[in-house]
Amino acid sequence: MNKSNYKTAMWFIVLLGFVSLFADMAYESARSIAGSYLAILGASGMIVGMTAGTGELLGYGLRVLSGLLSDKTQRYWMITIIGYTINLIAVPLLGLAGHWQSAVVLLMTERIGKAIRSPARDVLLSHAAGVVGRGWGFALHEAMDQIGAMTGPVIVMIVLAISGSYHYAFAVLAIPATLALAVLITARITYPKPHELEVGSEEHPHPRKMADKLPKVFWIYLTAVGLVAAGFADYPLVAFHIKSHNIFADKWIPLLYAFAMGVDALAALAFGKMYDKKGMFALAMAIAFSSVFAIFAFSSSSAMIIGGVALWGVGMGAQESIIRAAVADIVPKDRRGSGFGIFNAGYGIAWFVGSSIMGILYDFSIGAVIAFSVVSQLASLPILLSIRKQLNHK
Repeated sequence: MNKSNYKTAMWFIVLLGFVSLFADMAYESARSIAGSYLAILGASGMIVGMTAGTGELLGYGLRVLSGLLSDKTQRYWMITIIGYTINLIAVPLLGLAGHWQSAVVLLMTERIGKAIRSPARDVLLSHAAGVVGRGWGFALHEAMDQIGAMTGPVIVMIVLAISGSYHYAFAVLAIPATLALAVLITARITYPKPHELEVGSEEHPHPRKMADKLPKVFWIYLTAVGLVAAGFADYPLVAFHIKSHNIFADKWIPLLYAFAMGVDALAALAFGKMYDKKGMFALAMAIAFSSVFAIFAFSSSSAMIIGGVALWGVGMGAQESIIRAAVADIVPKDRRGSGFGIFNAGYGIAWFVGSSIMGILYDFSIGAVIAFSVVSQLASLPILLSIRKQLNHK
């Protein structure tokens, strides 16, 4: 392997990592208090669940168009920058929301921005990850991403503790949002053609020819991951549960989310490294381990909720690193934008359906929410293990 190319690829991953670090300080902080904020504004459990699900539907579903557009135009940088801008501007504006309806619109806008930029950004990242190792490259990016997601909620907690104002908490998030955009522009100037990093890389001993259709295994893999997404309750519903039952004071809810993001970062690094050695088995292990998080997260015990949030973080770490790495391995290089877009759309639809179901179930039976979450995630394991050979994984 060319050491110079490896070093350049690593620096590019780190630079994109800083973009995600600052971006996550902004929008993941907003996500950490979205459930309790909506509760204060008068939303019901069903509204919170539907908002989380619809947000993910938009955030993932629109990636089909964004992915196809990025492949067709090859303007990966431009689409990434536009998406990040929309994504980040919506966050501080949440502080101006006077009722839950306007807050929901802004939360949807934030997700739309993420939908626009994600496929193009992941294509840029995949070129560098192909040089250093798919699992490790995406895991390193995810770890830096979660440092921001962990730090941001702590800042929000401090603001809430001092002022007690959600409006001030959202306003402060304009700072990391601005920093994220500044680093992104720097990355664009420094690495105008990141696709050149992958040319001639020894990480691709068996290059694929350009294909008109995505491989069959892609759709099987999407089915398995869709089951995981459907059963993976979003944090706003967990926060709503905590708020509704007065298990923790408001200021501790974002801190719990920060804790989950810390676990997420460590899990991403561990399972990302394992993925490069064990392939799909690493993802199956992560899902099996985290699938029971709802049993703990929706309990009435503060200690159990902390444990459940930790398991939730493990699941998020695997989903944000290994799942994307596998897509990059499955999809032909020239169709990665479309592949990421279509995959994330299916993932988002599954998340929307699952989140909506769990939001509705929550108003009637917490036990039903737990059962749905656990069974749906565990149902993915036989499918994931069955396609290991098709993906040439050990």
